[in-house]
Amino acid sequence: MSNRVLSGPPSPEEFQRQMAEFMKQHFRALEPKGSASADGVGAAEERSEENRSEPRFEFDKTPKDVKRYLDRYVIKQEQAKKVLSVALCDHYHHVRQAVQSKEQSNYAKQNIILIGPTGVGKTYLVRCIAELIGVPFVKGDATKFSETGYVGGDVEDMVRELVRRADGNVEKAQFGIIYIDEIDKIASARQESGRDVSGRGVQTNLLKLMEETDVPVRSPQDIAGQMQALMEVQQRGKKSSNVINTKHILFIVSGAFDGLENVVRRRIREATIGFAVSNQSIKDDSLLDQVSSRDFIAFGFEPEFIGRLPVRVVCHQLDSDDLCLILKNSEGSIIRQYEESFSAYGIDVQFADDGMKRIAELAAEERTGARGLMTVCEKTFRDFKFELPSTIIKQFSVTREVVDDPELSLKRLLQENAQSESKMDRQIVYQFSAQFLELHGLKIRFTDDAVDGLIAKARTTGKPVQDCCEDSFKDFQFGLKLIAQNTKQTEFVVDWKVVEAPDKVLSEWVVASYRGCKAEEGK
Repeated sequence: MSNRVLSGPPSPEEFQRQMAEFMKQHFRALEPKGSASADGVGAAEERSEENRSEPRFEFDKTPKDVKRYLDRYVIKQEQAKKVLSVALCDHYHHVRQAVQSKEQSNYAKQNIILIGPTGVGKTYLVRCIAELIGVPFVKGDATKFSETGYVGGDVEDMVRELVRRADGNVEKAQFGIIYIDEIDKIASARQESGRDVSGRGVQTNLLKLMEETDVPVRSPQDIAGQMQALMEVQQRGKKSSNVINTKHILFIVSGAFDGLENVVRRRIREATIGFAVSNQSIKDDSLLDQVSSRDFIAFGFEPEFIGRLPVRVVCHQLDSDDLCLILKNSEGSIIRQYEESFSAYGIDVQFADDGMKRIAELAAEERTGARGLMTVCEKTFRDFKFELPSTIIKQFSVTREVVDDPELSLKRLLQENAQSESKMDRQIVYQFSAQFLELHGLKIRFTDDAVDGLIAKARTTGKPVQDCCEDSFKDFQFGLKLIAQNTKQTEFVVDWKVVEAPDKVLSEWVVASYRGCKAEEGK
């Protein structure tokens, strides 16, 4: 770098010149265009740019096609699915026309605002739509923006994330979906000193992205990215296009909007003063169906911000019947996850109707929508997933009794398993006796206490009962054959003492057989 003393911080142009000089001196691979290596790289990249095809986007769905797809995964929310289906089709048909240079000059982008309590399927709806259309999808949380009061860089990072989700394809990223949850948290509350400036600033920054702006592919704070961009300039002699245009990126925001129903109720009450019309019987869910831009502004949103979200979708609270339908009919039902989890251990779990209904009832009490299903299921099956894979149990049914008292139900299941396992183990011992007779022509008859002793030994050592039998009596045939030669005895009774010390007892038997043989000879 130059050794001259600078009177102050360098200008951007001066900094770039210095960095270029530094890299030229230290990295020969970054020599200016014209050297053999750099020219080869630069020429290859230029040819790549020249051969790059125009962005392609295909979309031929109808609103009913989209809704039918959503029906497979999202239960209820019929009106919400219809509104979303129409809005999505309008947007992506326009995107297709724009790509084909047939863009409507007066088209207004239909960004969407989703309203509804937690767990009603807002995120699931958007994710399913992105999968159906085949566009990159990024989800963010508005709360992290409101904490700092400065959102520009963070939101722009979400746009850059679309590029990563599109495997670096900027054109495809520009057709993606950005979903921002908990948008109600950036509503700027009216205070005595005026509006909350932080919330207003957040909305202003989001507003720019939702309409149309260019976002740098590399963040200005990303030093490594800026170095790479400078390297490209050195290699190719010119700066390539490195921005993402947000014109065709669909923005969907959502939130629970606690208290918004009160704003709507107040407006309706004011509008009906002087008329014999009562709105006291209107439920909160129904009130949200009547929400207007005026209500959002009163809630704390800037008129310009809410004006960029023309499509309003209301998702309603789910009751126990709705949650039961989700368990039974949704292709994304949580019970599919548990079926797969148990299946990995060769266990078939079957959900009875009364069991699913009880899960739904308890989930509704959680007041967290469909998320409550996971809470209830995890509490119910936690110990089952821990205990059952280590047993011989290959099937069990989830009934109402299991959900109401999983601890007692598991205890009974394990007791039944212990009885069944004990019966199977006893059968294995008797089979070993039959095999011994077949192989050696000698019969060993196990007493009940001997069978219990062998099973207990297997439990203690962690070995299968068959292996325990083979280890305990691996040399028995030799000793028993000697005894048979001496005494003509071919059947032997094995009790718990033999099981405890088989080698010692066998030696005593053999010695005794020789003594008996000599006694016979002396007569």
